Amino acid sequence: MDFRELQYIVSIAKLQNITRASEEVFVSQPTLSKFVQNLENSLGQPIFRRLGNRFLLTYAGERYVEKARAILGMKRELDQELSDIIKQNIGELKIAFPIMRGTYMLPCTLPVFRREFPQVKVTVKEANSDILEGMILEGEIDLAFFALPIRHPDLTYDIIKEEEIVLVMSPAHPLAGAGITKAECTYPWIDLRELRDEAFIMQLPDQRTRRITDLLFRAMNFEPLVSLEIRNILASVELAASGYGVTFVSETHLRHIALKEKPACFSVGSPNTMTSFVAAYRKGIYLPNYTQRYIQIVKEFT
Repeated sequence: MDFRELQYIVSIAKLQNITRASEEVFVSQPTLSKFVQNLENSLGQPIFRRLGNRFLLTYAGERYVEKARAILGMKRELDQELSDIIKQNIGELKIAFPIMRGTYMLPCTLPVFRREFPQVKVTVKEANSDILEGMILEGEIDLAFFALPIRHPDLTYDIIKEEEIVLVMSPAHPLAGAGITKAECTYPWIDLRELRDEAFIMQLPDQRTRRITDLLFRAMNFEPLVSLEIRNILASVELAASGYGVTFVSETHLRHIALKEKPACFSVGSPNTMTSFVAAYRKGIYLPNYTQRYIQIVKEFT
């Protein structure tokens, strides 16, 4: 079996464009077009529907790509397992982080990993957590690091760390000193209902912290006044610290954000709001020794 041919079809299906796919798999566009034509002739039915320059899968194509991805995944796992058996630790580690996490985690973890596994090629992707789940399922990455929840049942995870979602505001805010001490809380606790009239800076609905805080608001039965929705976590915290509004951030992010002025931080919820930072991967796959070690390095750093 020529595994490259399976990769050709998977690449075209992903990119929906023959020219871009030819660049990804390092063959010429005419060669790739001829390959698709020959394959469809041999199968006796089309794999793709052509819509202008777009290549869209037919039903037969969907089935072909599903099996092709499964075969390529098994081939990759076999190569990794055999590499571990002979103790060469040669391979490729494909990892991904949301942009904010990657900003401070990659510089601290990758140098350690390279010293231990110099013959392992590392590929890094950055995207929001929902996109990363899809990339794992499609075999584009081996591991993704983000906060729960995980949406797809074919994914599993190792917990890296339990972390708190913290409310932050300017130290000059009238409520900055309103927190009370609770034995269960790392930060002063504040009742969110005291902030009914405050302007909230919120992340976008597809971000994990936003989903967690939306559940928190629903549990407390009030609708926050959202003055700004923004994907950039660093900007939201800096805006809150400067008095533009109040926002939420994970305590891990907070520790790695250098601010001109330290914000007032609070635990919220019953009595606080926790989530899990995890290493996510596809259920049932073989994790090579070097992949398991990278997960451990992230745990040690976090």
